[in-house]
Amino acid sequence: MGQLAFIKLFMLVSIPTDINDNRRHVHVFYRNGRQQHSVAKIWIEKNGERCIEIAESKLSQKEDKMLVDAISNNWEFINEQITRCFNGEKTRVRNIE
Repeated sequence: MGQLAFIKLFMLVSIPTDINDNRRHVHVFYRNGRQQHSVAKIWIEKNGERCIEIAESKLSQKEDKMLVDAISNNWEFINEQITRCFNGEKTRVRNIE
């Protein structure tokens, strides 16, 4: 599991076994780690093009919007880190405000 970014109370994660999924995405966990399951899954592309959409979420609309905006503003970095994760390389974690 590759940690990609911290956004307020949340941590964005890429899972190497997701390489075969039809769209790139991130899983969202609470940063404190008490929750063992992701609280959201956010698509970051469609057909290789930037397209950020909530796939599933247990969060509020306000939290979803905040995450989508943060991912959009840092899309290149997050997409690059997903590639690193899929290639078995160490990811770099960025704090995003």
